[in-house]
Amino acid sequence: MIEKKYEKNKKEHRGSALAYALIIMFAVSIILVSILQFVSSQMKYSIHKTNKEQSFQLAEAGIYFYRWYLAHETSALSSKQLNDFWSSGDTMGTDSEEPYIVDFPQGNPIGRYQIEVIPPEPNSTIVTVKSTGWTYKNPNLKRIVQVRFRKPSWSEYAVITDSDIRFGEGTTINGKIHSNGGIRFDGVALNLITSLKETYDDPDHSGDPEFGVHTHNGTDDPLPPAAVPVRNDVFVAGRQFPVTEVSFTGFSEDNDFMKEQAAEGLGGDGCTSNGCYFDDYREGREIILKDNGTFEMRIVRTFDLNSFSVITYQRLDKANKTCSLRSDSRCVETYNIPDDGIIFVENNVWIEGDISDKKITIVASDNSELNPASNGKSIYIGNDNLNYSSYNGEDIIGLVAQKDITVIQDSLSTLNIDASLLAQNGRVGRSYYSGVCKNSITVNGSIATKLRYGFAYTGSTCSCSGYSVGSGYCARNLNFDNDLLYYPPPYFPTGDAYAIDLWEEI
Repeated sequence: MIEKKYEKNKKEHRGSALAYALIIMFAVSIILVSILQFVSSQMKYSIHKTNKEQSFQLAEAGIYFYRWYLAHETSALSSKQLNDFWSSGDTMGTDSEEPYIVDFPQGNPIGRYQIEVIPPEPNSTIVTVKSTGWTYKNPNLKRIVQVRFRKPSWSEYAVITDSDIRFGEGTTINGKIHSNGGIRFDGVALNLITSLKETYDDPDHSGDPEFGVHTHNGTDDPLPPAAVPVRNDVFVAGRQFPVTEVSFTGFSEDNDFMKEQAAEGLGGDGCTSNGCYFDDYREGREIILKDNGTFEMRIVRTFDLNSFSVITYQRLDKANKTCSLRSDSRCVETYNIPDDGIIFVENNVWIEGDISDKKITIVASDNSELNPASNGKSIYIGNDNLNYSSYNGEDIIGLVAQKDITVIQDSLSTLNIDASLLAQNGRVGRSYYSGVCKNSITVNGSIATKLRYGFAYTGSTCSCSGYSVGSGYCARNLNFDNDLLYYPPPYFPTGDAYAIDLWEEI
């Protein structure tokens, strides 16, 4: 009886052990399966992540290849050649407008990239490039990088010059300033100021060399090799020196191209939809822009070499008869302002007026002149304002003078100039007129000047709210137009190379 009971208990224990074993095996199998699934998913994720990263790197490789290609193909091109490059429709050198697809890397490729290029719009400096990358292992997993390339223009600085320059008290500048010489700045700069020079001998006073960018506003900067002080009261966004030179060479080819564009299809003076051309007759042309989309043009017969004011006009039939009043209809001819075009005068230009919804560049240049620095053609401003109707990027004026851009003696006491000003071989400024004092001048746009800029001179003749000037404008307000970064004036000269301006993954 006892043995039967023992046998029964033994069988029950065996059954329980088997059940426990089965439970443990089931639990272990679940854990193992879970681990295997986790390991497998991590491996798949790692492979996916690797392929995704490789696709991204392939897309980036396409961008950097095109940056190299763009630099190689466009760095030495003139404005005309660059225009031909973009208008040809062949932006990859393949004689095809299809997307450019390449195995990468060469020799042992892991995938491909595809490049698509959106050329710049007329007179824009922006090129958009989209690069798509994928691997051979996972061709459906693609990454797309889009980059905006921008070629710097001469309209990108509030002021840029090739010479030593001084900004006196009363000058407020909103925009970047650069000089290939030294800079003395005694006003208020709201953006970065840079100079090519680490130190220079300021020509406005004697003494030891000073910092490439320095001030005498309030407390003078110490002399090198002392530490450069922080002067947020003057250099609100700071100052940097030395930096890379900005070259002022190569303008003659730009002028030839602008003349060609303006005169295309014309046998003499006149306008087309692309531009207007006027020859070198007499002393030049007076141009008055109108906000109705037209401009008035008069031939200048004589002008005062000291004040640069017009004295007499020439009848438009180019006979010897003259007139001295603008209202004389014999001296006036009206043309349409060419939008996104050029008005090219092979002589001096007097300019004023208003525009509305127009983008125009006005050039004064005698392209046959062998010594433009001394005898080139100039632009004169100040008889009246030069105004935009709005500041939303729809109105843009560029003024390009082979020699100087000069504010005349009898300019408005409060003068407004909405434009990008470029004096290729001379200066942007105003001559010294003893005892002639003006209130304020405001430039909304940019200034590029080969020689030293200036709308005022030191002295004590004119009292200007706590300080004095010897002649010129007490207050000088230079405001940079941000729209010029991406849409400079039509055919405005640009820098040498495209640079990445915006990068994004889409």
